[in-house]
Amino acid sequence: MRVKNSIINISAGLANQLIITLLSFISRTVFISSLGIEYLGINGLLSNILAMLTLAEAGIGASIMYSLYKPVAENDQVKINVLMKFYRNVYMVIALVVLLLGLSIMPFLEYFIKDSNVENIYLIYSIFLLNTVLPYLYVHKNSFLNVCQKGYIVTGIYSVSSIVSACLKIGILYFTKNYILYLVIDSIITIITSIFLSITVNKMYPFLKNKVSSKLDGETKGNIIKNVKAIVLQNIGNYLVFGTDNIIISSFVSVAAVGLYSNYNMLIDICRTFINQVFNNIYHSVGNLVANESTDKVYSVYKVYMLLNFWLYSFFTIGLYIMVESFITLWLGRKFLMSEGVLIILMIIFYERGMRNSITTVKTTSGIFHEDRYAPLYQAAVNLVVSIVLVRYIGIAGVFIGTLISALVVPFWTTPYLVYKKVFHMPVSHYFRKYTYYAAVGMGTCLITSFICSFISYNGILNLILRGMFSLVIPNLIYISIFYKTDEFKYLFGIVKNIMGTLLGRFKVNKKIRNAG
Repeated sequence: MRVKNSIINISAGLANQLIITLLSFISRTVFISSLGIEYLGINGLLSNILAMLTLAEAGIGASIMYSLYKPVAENDQVKINVLMKFYRNVYMVIALVVLLLGLSIMPFLEYFIKDSNVENIYLIYSIFLLNTVLPYLYVHKNSFLNVCQKGYIVTGIYSVSSIVSACLKIGILYFTKNYILYLVIDSIITIITSIFLSITVNKMYPFLKNKVSSKLDGETKGNIIKNVKAIVLQNIGNYLVFGTDNIIISSFVSVAAVGLYSNYNMLIDICRTFINQVFNNIYHSVGNLVANESTDKVYSVYKVYMLLNFWLYSFFTIGLYIMVESFITLWLGRKFLMSEGVLIILMIIFYERGMRNSITTVKTTSGIFHEDRYAPLYQAAVNLVVSIVLVRYIGIAGVFIGTLISALVVPFWTTPYLVYKKVFHMPVSHYFRKYTYYAAVGMGTCLITSFICSFISYNGILNLILRGMFSLVIPNLIYISIFYKTDEFKYLFGIVKNIMGTLLGRFKVNKKIRNAG
């Protein structure tokens, strides 16, 4: 059932992402041609500033979701209702806190923005703030569906919402070039979507509407508070590592530079989101697994998870490295390119961060929050110091070097150490041997693929397609030839065969029905 639910969720997520990706390219192209690179920079900068405010939520969702795994697995409706009521009330308070914090930042906006002529910046910021606050009123319903491994329902609703929103916003930009109206439409769609999702969850699980007289027991509440404290520190650190790049670039370089980086970041985020459609849905299956199965079973599934993690992230890293510059040149023009050195650093960050997915998932679903609560703060300190020093000397590349160094100094070591010690009860050297092996395979595959693609010029869409085909075929052929005898590959291949068999069976049934008709 776990595998089946994961497959349904993953399929729904990937289908949704294909549509959203296409629309995002159209939207970004229309955005740049209608408003220019400066508005694109403001868009990225304000998103980062408001991401800082969401630290008020830091840890609540993850901790309560962890507390929900067991009662959901046991169908303990009373405990679920008590947790959900607590969850809802906490998020009401969080929405108010984020709103007040957001309003308090408004007078200081000019200090974050360098060399900008964008008008109505305070009104624009207010709409961004509203769009940040509104989802908190209904987020507990989304989380519950995810814990129940019904994430495909959330995905479906947000797919329709995103498509409608994107189409309306593209039309507004194309015909009116009105950025304010563009943002207001986003707010309206967000409100409608949240209300509809809440109604859907209530219909699926009517017991959630029952009045709750019981209070959260002391032990559960104590664990949640303990975990929340730890995750708050972790999320503050994570924000200072990943959420401050645009602010530093805007403050020390320019808003336009933020716009250039945002195009690269959009392509990277599209790839990361595609991969996350797989891993976000496996995440809740792993949580269910940890709550019900033995350590040996969890470890065997984790090894499969790690291979899949490596396969997908290295594959997308290679594809991005080979194709991103030629793609941006064809899409927007050479004036929107950054240096190749920046691209290489971004690819290493993408791969390193992605390769931590599998180990971080086991850590989080096992409830390991408290032990490394200070690690992200150490990482953040390293990141900010190195980034601010280097950006003065080598420009935008220094910001990303700071991010990479901070990751290698702290979480690269601490996360696997805790999981192997507390969950698997094995030496962490097992992890680093496997990690090194995967890294060597990935690097060799990248060099081979890059060498072959170097004979294909960057010019023209046909050459881009040809480079894309080589980037698709060569890494997968190499990986199949290396891993096909491993138990992890056989497990994954078995799942693929089951999916293909199911799809083929449905196709044959539908064909018989059509022929009979």
